Amino acid sequence: MKKFIPLAILAILIVPAYVVAARSDTGSGPKPSIVLIHGAWADGSSWSGVIKRLQQQGYTVYAPANPLRGLTSDSAYIANFLQSISGPIILVGHSYGGAVITNAATGNPNVKALVYIDAFAPDQGESLASLSSVPPPPGQSPSCLSGDPTTVFNFVPLTGGDTDLYVKPSLFPSCFANDLPPNEGAVLASTQRAFALSALPQTSGVPAWKTIPSFYLVGTIDRAIPPFAQLFMAQRAHATIVQVRGSHLVMISHPEAVVDLISQAAGTVSGSSNANSGLTLAPTSL
Repeated sequence: MKKFIPLAILAILIVPAYVVAARSDTGSGPKPSIVLIHGAWADGSSWSGVIKRLQQQGYTVYAPANPLRGLTSDSAYIANFLQSISGPIILVGHSYGGAVITNAATGNPNVKALVYIDAFAPDQGESLASLSSVPPPPGQSPSCLSGDPTTVFNFVPLTGGDTDLYVKPSLFPSCFANDLPPNEGAVLASTQRAFALSALPQTSGVPAWKTIPSFYLVGTIDRAIPPFAQLFMAQRAHATIVQVRGSHLVMISHPEAVVDLISQAAGTVSGSSNANSGLTLAPTSL
């Protein structure tokens, strides 16, 4: 009897492996890794609802810390992080994180799609400052971060001459989280990470969206990066665009919509889109 025990154990080990291999053979290849890059005044926890849903779909997900020290150094850091991942990558950026992925993905053949979530998608030579200073069309509002900086930010001088910026807690909920409960916006205001003032004028390099397929989610009630600015950048990048009635923190208020768009981007790599996706590409009113 003892002689048969190892054979039984071996059978238990082999059968599940065979089933997994068979499932892989019936598909069109391994799922791409998903890399999520957060924006200014945030951290990786802002992606929690998105990460949970992507992991439930079987994706390997990374949400590295964006240093928030400047476009050049932040992009270089994320580019180095991407080199640690083998296989295809879907690179996702929110807000300032969009500017970072625009630069970090350039020249990386593993990055198969870019996904912008309420994000900056600069062209070469543009900066956050220049994109944010474009006046709104008639009847539309400028960014809630525009105007007198002393009424928007708290300033923390740093050794070496730079300055850290924090959005005033009294402004944060209405500016960033206008579709979340006020108490949740207040928590996010209290836990925000600092963003370096010197990052604002730093110019972008050759944009990855010129050579990598792009997808863009526009939050139509975003007050930080107004919808008109998002649509301009998305259309210029020839991105697949979806519009959602969401704030600047749409990945917190509408994680399902964000996951749907990421899944569609991933489907271009695997050859098939998520069958459960509820993505609607028809634009909605602003």
